Amino acid sequence: MRVVLVSGGVISGVGKGIIASSSGLLLKTLGLRVTAQKLDPYLNTDAGLLNPLEHGECFVLADGGETDLDLGNYERYLGIQLSNESNMTTGKIYKLVLDKERRGDYLGKTVQVVPHITDAMQEWIERVAKIPVDDSGEEPDVCIIELGGTVGDIESAPFIEALVQLRHRLGRENFFSIAVSYVPIINGEEKTKPTQHAIKQMRMAGLIPDMVACRCERELDDGTIQKIARSCQVEYEQVIGVRDMETIYQVPLLLEQEGLLKQLRKGLALDNTTLPPARVQKGQALWDIWTKTVSPKHHLQPVNIALVGKYVTLDDAYLSVHKALEHSAMRCGRKLNLVSVDSEHLEHDMQQKDPTKYHNAWKALCEAEGIIVPGGFGSRGVEGMIETTKWARERKVPFLGICLGLQVAVMEYARNIMGLKDATSEEISAHAEHRVIIFMPEGSKEQMGGTMRLGTRTSHFKPGTEWSKLRAMYGGADVVEERHRHRYEVNPEYIEDLENAGLSVTSLDDQGVRVETIELKDHPFFVGLQAHPEFTSKVLSPSPALLGFVAASAGCFNEISKAAPKKELLVNGASDASF
Repeated sequence: MRVVLVSGGVISGVGKGIIASSSGLLLKTLGLRVTAQKLDPYLNTDAGLLNPLEHGECFVLADGGETDLDLGNYERYLGIQLSNESNMTTGKIYKLVLDKERRGDYLGKTVQVVPHITDAMQEWIERVAKIPVDDSGEEPDVCIIELGGTVGDIESAPFIEALVQLRHRLGRENFFSIAVSYVPIINGEEKTKPTQHAIKQMRMAGLIPDMVACRCERELDDGTIQKIARSCQVEYEQVIGVRDMETIYQVPLLLEQEGLLKQLRKGLALDNTTLPPARVQKGQALWDIWTKTVSPKHHLQPVNIALVGKYVTLDDAYLSVHKALEHSAMRCGRKLNLVSVDSEHLEHDMQQKDPTKYHNAWKALCEAEGIIVPGGFGSRGVEGMIETTKWARERKVPFLGICLGLQVAVMEYARNIMGLKDATSEEISAHAEHRVIIFMPEGSKEQMGGTMRLGTRTSHFKPGTEWSKLRAMYGGADVVEERHRHRYEVNPEYIEDLENAGLSVTSLDDQGVRVETIELKDHPFFVGLQAHPEFTSKVLSPSPALLGFVAASAGCFNEISKAAPKKELLVNGASDASF
């Protein structure tokens, strides 16, 4: 078992996830099988109940695990499918140990952080690192581990102790530690003192860095790198600068140029590993495709997309949507120009409260070539989303509604086409006459965590939907699997009335009851999905739903849809999950 640990100091949010994902990609280009884990020191059991405005989006895995958003980066970069156990939290590990204590597994011993918690962490890491994550069904060769937060935080201490012990047990040639630090620039001068203190703190904790990755806005001066190497007791080659790039997808190219892959080969003794020629060739092909796809392309025509949501003050709240749109724009040969619009600013009463916000929001909508309404919870901003949907429907602007976006599209259609003026969601009004959106039958209103409809679910396109633009993007497949995360869904009692009024329900669930997708036939692109297709989008394999939306917005839908892979079943919306 080989491990690459990515940890950070100075500040959080410095880019550990992208560096971890990029490191995994570089190893994969050698032909190695790579998996990934995220260790989060917070006490929550999972990310399901974390506020997206504070923590960013909750990423949903195929098995229904609600995890940290960095697992999305791993899947997008590496083309792998992780499990709920790939995200270890303090809450999960303490619950595991306490459950064992209650069963009497420790035979009356005093249960302590060391050795019981730290041993449980190591056992968890080693067990999950052996789980196959790609179509080969074989055990991975290398596990990328990202330690959340910053070294020195009180809550990180047990994780660091466990990792120090793991390094000792595995041996130096099987454990490579990358310390990520931030180099601020003040009055033009690159300051190394924060990095010196961060590495000193890591060494005191027992984490010996094999490489120091210095995040910075610009390329570091050679003198700065020499100073960091000298003060942190590492060789000059073990310090690399990770400057801001045009896109995050170019970071692997930068890291390879800076010598990371060379250091990984040396530190993990990879040159002593013999791989089948087919795997080596596949790795090289992956690198060639990646390089060709993400290389800077100038003078691309922009495609203007408006994202109308509730959590737009933090970009990470809709991270997977942003990335899926980027993947799709790259495939279409366009430059994504994404404008985030707060749905509350589109509501009529905002015209009186703050005319400037109201004007700017509607200006962005008027200039958009495509409009997307992503998921969310609660009643705030829903009326603005309904107004958005009406605008897109009436003016024939390409529209994609995801989860809540589908639900508001149904509410808007029921109100303005079917004449049900009070049509709403049970989430907004539990006693309204026309609740076209209802609480799902098996849900719980008492227990919040993990009680939604989560993970991969199957959608069956109905007979007679061969015209469907969404179905065309899935290669004409009869059955599609996508990931879900919702408590509310379309009321089955209104399906017939909606269809009679012209809103097509194009696919249903396994039982033929739940609405999975809706479309308007006489519209350039008007699609709603109860699923979250953004979670399965990959850099080299964009989500069919979002790719179709961006293509329609860019005016190249026919060209893109004809190139869609022809398959009877598309699992997780991806045509080649393993690249």
